[in-house]
Amino acid sequence: MSTDRIIGIDLGTTYSCVAIMEAGKPVIIENSEGARTTPSVVAFTRSGERLVGQLGKRQAVTNPSRTIQSIKREMGSNYRVTIEGISHSPEQISAMILQKLKADTESYLGEKISRAVITVPAYFNDAQRQATRDAGQIAGLNVMRIINEPTASALAYGLNKLDEHATILIFDLGGGTFDVSILEITDGVFEVKATSGNNRLGGDDFDQCIIDWLVSEFLTQTGIDLANDLMATQRLKETAEKTKIELSTAMLSEVHLPFLTADDTGPKHLETALSRAKFNELTAHLVEATLGPLHQALEDSELNPEQIEHIILVGGSTRIPAVQDAIRRFFNKEPSKSVNPDEAVALGAAIQASILAGEVQDVLLLDVIPLSLGIETAGGLFTRIIERNTTIPTSRTMTFTTTENGQTSVEVHVLQGERELASANKSLAKFHLAGIPAAPRSVPKIEVTFDIDADGIVHCSARDYGSGIKHSITIQRSTGLSPDEVESYQKEAEEFAEQDKAVKDEVTAKIRAEGLVAESKRTIEKYGERVEKNFVEKVSRASEVVVEALEKGNPDEIKSATAGLDVALMELGSAIHSGNRGGTPSAKKRTLTPESGPIELGEVARQKLETTVNPE
Repeated sequence: MSTDRIIGIDLGTTYSCVAIMEAGKPVIIENSEGARTTPSVVAFTRSGERLVGQLGKRQAVTNPSRTIQSIKREMGSNYRVTIEGISHSPEQISAMILQKLKADTESYLGEKISRAVITVPAYFNDAQRQATRDAGQIAGLNVMRIINEPTASALAYGLNKLDEHATILIFDLGGGTFDVSILEITDGVFEVKATSGNNRLGGDDFDQCIIDWLVSEFLTQTGIDLANDLMATQRLKETAEKTKIELSTAMLSEVHLPFLTADDTGPKHLETALSRAKFNELTAHLVEATLGPLHQALEDSELNPEQIEHIILVGGSTRIPAVQDAIRRFFNKEPSKSVNPDEAVALGAAIQASILAGEVQDVLLLDVIPLSLGIETAGGLFTRIIERNTTIPTSRTMTFTTTENGQTSVEVHVLQGERELASANKSLAKFHLAGIPAAPRSVPKIEVTFDIDADGIVHCSARDYGSGIKHSITIQRSTGLSPDEVESYQKEAEEFAEQDKAVKDEVTAKIRAEGLVAESKRTIEKYGERVEKNFVEKVSRASEVVVEALEKGNPDEIKSATAGLDVALMELGSAIHSGNRGGTPSAKKRTLTPESGPIELGEVARQKLETTVNPE
């Protein structure tokens, strides 16, 4: 029989950890080997046996091609591992790690476990979060909540400080990912103000710098390149990790690798030493890469470094002296070391689990989404419906309309990212809303709603306001982001901001011009016989000028011609409302303005949706 207890799991890139609340305090659960953390390693032996955790890591040197490590970096992608002709997805491999954690917990507690809170990097996108949930389900766990790792660490840090007010920054540099989150703790409310990060930066990258240096040293000493030697590379990987750890406390680490490989002259050994100074030189670019997300998180939260009261270090890689020095220089203060960087995430997950179970009632957690969400609009532009760093759960609706006469369906293209151009952002899903009653352009009202749950998982729906026809979709796991996409979104947005703005302005001008031409035609057909001929002729001439400008494609000419047509339409409108006698045009610029706000012309993918209401 299943218990009602909920465990907290830190599913890490290199190490995983599990915790549970006991007597009001989060407690780390030791695995079957007696360790408090479990290597995130899965190996398949030639006899078909599956080894997970320390057992898998222990035989990696002799079985490198069948040993899988750092699979977390591939979550939410189409990456596959093929062993003996059998393909394994990242979710399946992660599920094997979760199954071991689940079994070790059940052995520790003496009872069955079926529910869990699992952590993910704050900068995980929707596909990666879905993949983590899928892994839990494959492992036989009902995933009650997906929680961001820095937020979990903040819970672990602040559980005993619920009556205090503090602004804290979580600096989470783990084995494979890097996150920065800024939170405000007030009377038990943990509110995330901003988050930023890099899903391809972590301890593995520091290890790789050492590996590359060792390969270079060995090549210099022996003339042998180890780059394609799997067994030697695995030995170098283990040595690199040990060397990195040693250099956190020592100034020099000696490397002794006998019988690393062999050639016609016999076995070859590697004997060398790496100093902390050289290590810092090799990894300086990685340390520097942590500063970008720091700046971004501070900017998004509208805070400066002096306003951060506490800096919490999370993740084993924060033990690297150069990383700590960089943080110290950036904030001009010492980071706090009051939480265990290897265990804080799991402890926080256990606290969140106890909140869900109703055991802890004085804590409220308010998290945010890391990237903006929206849809593709006219000319391939990206229209944001929910901005990044919006508190979740949340729901936002924006109204759109058709731009083609008689249009009976629209395609909604859901995107995630920070660029102005749709093609530069991450595509999450596409779906059609069909059966819309045929009507002139701009008449149908299509309401597009985004719902983001507490796990940060996206649900999207579109509804035709007139007919009530609706289509809903929960964004399913897609191909995921390529290695550099997530961490480069913000940098790209800054680099291409001016270029994107120019393209956006050009497309918007063209759409507005086309809309006014169509409106001119409708207005003349409906009211042309009611007013003096000169008003109609002026609109017709102005409309022809706009059409000519559109054919030439010059943005400045289009804007100028559109302005002329706008004035002509205002004069025609005044004539209509003054009983065919003409009249003085209103000084106010004409806009189509429903109660909810001015209409903005736009488009969704090929079927073209047009924005009519800005979010409140």
